[in-house]
Amino acid sequence: MAAPAALQRSVVSPAGRHTASLIFLHGSGDTGQGARAWIKQILNQDMAFQHIKVIYPTAPARPYTPMKGAFSNVWFDRYKICNDCPEHIESIDSMCQGLTDLINDEVKNGIAKNRILIGGFSMGGGMAMHLAFRFHQDLAGVFALSSFLNKDSAVYQALKRNESALPELFQCHGTADDLVLYSWGEETNKMLKSLGVSTSLHTFPNLNHELNRTEIEKLKSWIVKKLPVEAPKANE
Repeated sequence: MAAPAALQRSVVSPAGRHTASLIFLHGSGDTGQGARAWIKQILNQDMAFQHIKVIYPTAPARPYTPMKGAFSNVWFDRYKICNDCPEHIESIDSMCQGLTDLINDEVKNGIAKNRILIGGFSMGGGMAMHLAFRFHQDLAGVFALSSFLNKDSAVYQALKRNESALPELFQCHGTADDLVLYSWGEETNKMLKSLGVSTSLHTFPNLNHELNRTEIEKLKSWIVKKLPVEAPKANE
């Protein structure tokens, strides 16, 4: 199979010296530019940091089964939007390869893996959990906003066999979400916790399938906690 083309990306550069990177994956049908603009609209400014580069990649367009095969910018295909059907593992794994190239680009730029965070909204958060918990367990952390994993997810299978330390998960979900049900997010959190992931689940009453300012401010605080300005000294 041909190597995946490099993903288009929208980048918010750090104000000062670049010592850490954050990769934010948009939801289905959106773009990196769209996710960045959405967050900018909520905060009245870019989500920007002194030392962290923020990267918003765009998923390549592909036929998307829930849209009757119409092309959409999605990280992977789904048989349907529910938590009790099989995962479309072939498309998930192929995208993990493309996103690994993006992580490797940051490493080539001198950023250690434990100074890189990955996460996203909705499908982007699901993609991030696959990427981090199955292939990149040495990342600084993962965040998932209004996201879920299927009941028999390959992530759970991988973690059952895992013995190494795992990245921490920061999760947010609105209780009024009518696309990705709150119970799906809650069940994902409980399953990951039972498999050894250190997790937090922040609940937003009356929030539908969207982002709000309080949620993004909480996320920013967590990001700075995981990626402090000075890289912590390795304590081997």
